[in-house]
Amino acid sequence: MDQFLDKLDQIFVLMKAALVGLSETLVSEFPSVSVLVSIAISIVAIALLGPAIMMYLTLLERKVVARMQNRIGPNRVGKWGLLQPLADGVKMLTKEDIVPRNADKVLHFLAPILLVAPALLVFAVLPFGKNMTAIDLNVGILFFAAISSIGTIGIFMAAWGSNNKYSVLGGMRSVAQMISYEIPMVMSVVPVILAAGSLSTNTIVEQQAGGHWFVFTPWGFLGCILFFLCGVAECNRSPFDLAEAESEIVAGFHTEYSAMKFALFYMAEFMSAFTISGMCTTLFLGGWQGPLLPSWLWFFIKCFGLIFIMLWFRATLPRLRVDQMMALAWKFVLPLSLVNIVAACIWHFLGGGGEAGAGFWNVKAILVPLALLVVTFWALMKLNQPFMPEKRVYPLVD
Repeated sequence: MDQFLDKLDQIFVLMKAALVGLSETLVSEFPSVSVLVSIAISIVAIALLGPAIMMYLTLLERKVVARMQNRIGPNRVGKWGLLQPLADGVKMLTKEDIVPRNADKVLHFLAPILLVAPALLVFAVLPFGKNMTAIDLNVGILFFAAISSIGTIGIFMAAWGSNNKYSVLGGMRSVAQMISYEIPMVMSVVPVILAAGSLSTNTIVEQQAGGHWFVFTPWGFLGCILFFLCGVAECNRSPFDLAEAESEIVAGFHTEYSAMKFALFYMAEFMSAFTISGMCTTLFLGGWQGPLLPSWLWFFIKCFGLIFIMLWFRATLPRLRVDQMMALAWKFVLPLSLVNIVAACIWHFLGGGGEAGAGFWNVKAILVPLALLVVTFWALMKLNQPFMPEKRVYPLVD
C-alpha cells in the first residue's frame, strides 16, 4: 500500500522520467538530448497548466460569487457549465481587435504579453509537490520578487500606449498601488528566509516538515496575512481593484483593449492570483506537506483554499478609496511587517525552531513575539484611527 501511495505521489515525476528515458533510447548518439527533453517537458507542462488554471478559475469565480449572491452562475455550456471557459475562449479569439487610431501600436500590442509572461514564469519556482519544482533555484524567492515586479511596466505600457486619459489615470493608480504593496510583501517574506536559512522554495518547504508550518508561529501567522493581503493588492483583486473603478475611470488601464488582448489581462490576473496563493502556501502553510494524500494534491488544496478567500473578498467587501488603500499600505502594513521581522528574530533567539524544529512549540518563544505584535497592532490601530469631530451643539438664542 505504501509503495502504491509513493508511486501515486510521484506519478508526474515518473512520467517525466519515462519520457526522458525514452528519448535517450531513441537518440542514444546524442547524450545531451535527455537534458533538452527534460527542459522541453517542464516548459510544455507550465505553458499548458497556466492557461488551464486561468480558464477554470474564471468559472470557479463566477460560480462561487453567484452562490454567495443567491444566483446560479453559468450552467448552459456543457455539464454544470464546465465548458463555459472554452466558449469564452472561442468568443475572445473571434472578436474584433480594435486599436485606437492615435494609440502607440507597439506598446499597445506588447503590454498584455509583458503582463502574462511574468505570471507564467513564476510557475517555474513553485514546488507543486515533492520533487515537482520545474527549476530549484537557490534564489527562488528573489526570482519570484524580481519577476513579479515586471508586471508594473506592462500595466503602464498599456495605459500610456492607449492614448486615453482615463487609461493613464488607471495605470498610474495601479503602478502606485503595486509599488506600495510590493515593499511590505517582500518584508513579510524576510522572517521566513531568516527561519529557513535559505531563499530556495524547496528548502523552505522541507524546513516545515513534521507539521512545523511557519503559520503556527506568531510572526508566521501575521506574515501569512500580510503577504496574502499584499498579494491580493498586487493582483488588482477586490477590494483593491482601484485600477478598474468603473464609476471613476471607465475600466482603467485596459479601457482601450478588446478581444484576445483584453483576455490576456484577465489571464495574467488569474495566473497571478494562483502564483500568490502558491507562494503563500509554500512560505507559510507547509507547501506540499500533508498526511495520506499525494503531495501535489495537498499543494492544490491549500492553493484553492486561499483562492476561495479571494473570491469571498470580491463577493462581500466594498472597494476601498484610493487614499484608504495607500494609507493602509504605508501607515499600517509596512510598519507591521518591519516589526514582524523583529518578532521573528526574538522567536529565534528565545529557542524557537532549532534543529529539526525541536523548539518550535517553545512557550516563551511564542508568547514574547506575540505580545510585541499585539502591542504594535493596537498602537498602529490607535495612530491610524480617523479623526471623528465632536458633535456640534448650538446654544439656544432668545
